[in-house]
Amino acid sequence: MNDIQTQGRTGTLQVPGASLHYEVRGTGPLLLMIPGAPADAGALAGLAACLADRYTVVTYDQRGLSRSTLTGPPADTDVTVFGEDAHRLITALGDGPAYVLGNSGGALTALELAARHPEQVRALVVHEPPLPELLSDRDHWRTVFRHVHETYLAHGAGAAMGEFITTVDGPDSAPPAMPDPSQMPPEALEMMGRIQGNLDHFLSHVLLPVLRFTPDVAALRSGPVPVTVGIGKASGEGVPVLSSRVLAERLGVEPLTFPGDHQGLATDAPACVELVHAALA
Repeated sequence: MNDIQTQGRTGTLQVPGASLHYEVRGTGPLLLMIPGAPADAGALAGLAACLADRYTVVTYDQRGLSRSTLTGPPADTDVTVFGEDAHRLITALGDGPAYVLGNSGGALTALELAARHPEQVRALVVHEPPLPELLSDRDHWRTVFRHVHETYLAHGAGAAMGEFITTVDGPDSAPPAMPDPSQMPPEALEMMGRIQGNLDHFLSHVLLPVLRFTPDVAALRSGPVPVTVGIGKASGEGVPVLSSRVLAERLGVEPLTFPGDHQGLATDAPACVELVHAALA
């Protein structure tokens, strides 16, 4: 049995190489929501609060980010490792399969979980998973993201993240939507301060390994887990949208349009609630 420590509605799960911070809201069937790096559980706090009247919603910080500290030296971390963390968290907290939602890089973790541990997933929603390895010009995107990493080494996290965001959103897209601080839950506001501390680890040890991930489409197609692929209505033509379309086509499903852009689950949470619930149900 995994070692769980809980205090109120937050807890800590010890996994090989890390201590995972998680948060629990509501009652009902288990819904695990996985944020993308360099954000943490706070990114989905608003959506979690909106869904807590129907689900027991669990959000968490992926390893190496914010409050999910490493127990050894920093190392490159790929989606296989993140997927096993999600598997252990469901095993520890649930007495059966969970609904799962993943956003951005967290959607990659969710896809890996559903492919490797389908018995743990009732239904899956992945919102704009960045999957450059699925694209016909994947060599181009490998070069682009390697340049982001090189920009970080040469000029620091600020310059690298500016380059990364442009790549994610698409060169001709409008600036990403910024949430109204007065409408943000306290957890999300606190996260904004933590993200800065996550940038070095994200750019050093997460960005390139994670973006080399290729989901097991054959396992997902033949498995029992229904998968919904979400795309933001206001998103630009960047890697997440391009690869989400390819993923949906390969899975034989129609993409579901969500309000907002790549961060729509955070910035437009109330408008996303019924879409998420309908997709899971």
